Amino acid sequence: MIDPDDVMAGPRGRRLCLELAAGRARATGTPEGDEYLRAAFLCAYHLDPGAGTSRMMVLVSDGGRDDDAEPIPTPADVARRLDGLPLDRLGPGVLLAALQAAVDNARYWQEPDGEDVLAATAEVRASLSRVAAAVASSSPAAWWVAPLERTTQASVVFDDPAARTTPALTAEQTLRRWHDDTLEEEARAQRERPADPRAPFSGTWWSTPPHGLTRTTRQLGDAGPVGLGLVEDAFSWERASVRAISVPAEARVYEVDGVQAWSDLCRRFPLDVTASRRHDWFRTTGVAGRWVIPDWARVADRYDAVHLTTAGYLATAGRAVAVDGDARSVLANWNPDEAYWLTDPPPSTEAGRRWRRVDDRWQEDPR
Repeated sequence: MIDPDDVMAGPRGRRLCLELAAGRARATGTPEGDEYLRAAFLCAYHLDPGAGTSRMMVLVSDGGRDDDAEPIPTPADVARRLDGLPLDRLGPGVLLAALQAAVDNARYWQEPDGEDVLAATAEVRASLSRVAAAVASSSPAAWWVAPLERTTQASVVFDDPAARTTPALTAEQTLRRWHDDTLEEEARAQRERPADPRAPFSGTWWSTPPHGLTRTTRQLGDAGPVGLGLVEDAFSWERASVRAISVPAEARVYEVDGVQAWSDLCRRFPLDVTASRRHDWFRTTGVAGRWVIPDWARVADRYDAVHLTTAGYLATAGRAVAVDGDARSVLANWNPDEAYWLTDPPPSTEAGRRWRRVDDRWQEDPR
């Protein structure tokens, strides 16, 4: 089962709960729901690192008025209104929409946005624990803790006109190139970037295996693969190819189901990336120090794939995870329920299917 405490420990988990609260407030259609939405919106705006850089107007039921005309709600005000919201009807559509919002708003190259800051305050965090408990007891979220679903895996390849065509490489070649490029980038960053984590530098901020590898997620019936909609730092793709993947029974899969599993993987196969990650990861976590990620070329010697459960994503993504001694790591740009294949998967047993986005929803293209 999902552990509510794990959900509340992670910034993406807290954002999921905040998005669920907003969804339930809108669904009530009551003045109390509107009051919560307004208080949360205004409070998050003023907590955002970019607050004050632009003028914000808020539409309210009695017309438009400037938020400067009223006191700024505090996190305690938001929490008090949140406590009165009903948490029923957490069906699969409601949960998936909130999860997608939490994924869409992940950013590991700058400070957390105002909503993430609001969800992390002591007052709102205490109130959101009720939402996390409701998620944990919701049967539609049961698959969030499940390991790799071996019978319905599918890869998603989005149509991207801007993508450059590169020669097809084997998984081994892709990993070897990634390893060499990562070492080269780290050495260059050591020479050229300042050691001060507050310096205005940015670079590689993700910690995933190379994107040239095959990635798969489970399929959710008519909704299609999870990988269609739950994508961090996504572009406005309109079409995609979906291909079923047959998972060998003997495939060795490492499950990242939480903070400890990610920490263990980094400790067993550490690759130091302090110089290339310190500035971005300091901004997103507020932590300075030594940073490592798994050396995926070495991980491939032991495992065929690494799978991130959705619960593991909610608990781990975006945190400064302690690894060993003074080393830490950040799980960044890895999507919920996504598996990276560190070896070449077997060919698909069926032709690829085309999907397209219609009114912000993905559906299979019958043509």
